[in-house]
Amino acid sequence: MLDIINLLVEGGEASAGPPLGPALGPIGINIMEVVGVINKKTEGYKGMKVPVKVIVDRSTKSFEVKIGTPPVSSLIKNELGIEKGSSATPTEKAGDLEFEKVIKIAKLKEDALMGKTLKKKAKEILGSCFSMGVTVDGKDARDVEKEVEQGAYDKALQ
Repeated sequence: MLDIINLLVEGGEASAGPPLGPALGPIGINIMEVVGVINKKTEGYKGMKVPVKVIVDRSTKSFEVKIGTPPVSSLIKNELGIEKGSSATPTEKAGDLEFEKVIKIAKLKEDALMGKTLKKKAKEILGSCFSMGVTVDGKDARDVEKEVEQGAYDKALQ
């Protein structure tokens, strides 16, 4: 019988305390071993809440840890070092993101994005930038999106 435990943990800082300990304790597996795997897999997401799924086989006491990725908006905020996006996006800008960071986020989220190519996935990230009031390379994210479509960033997207 498989038990699936869904958690939201701070990247790289899971502990045997709540929510992990109480969820895994009754199952009888080595909690510290699970914590170690989670922390290793989430260390790149320090400072962000990360969705984690722990799949436990009660009969063999084996487990598998699957890590989700934080929402695109959280990744953008983390890259910019800001707490929130702009509340007045047309007039107030929350920050400026380098296009290389757009690509980095698109690659991190590639399994969760709808686009079939890196170019299409980058355009999805640019849409989030626009809605958060974030410029890209000093330009409006919509303008960068048009430039991506016209091929201006094809070299970076390979």
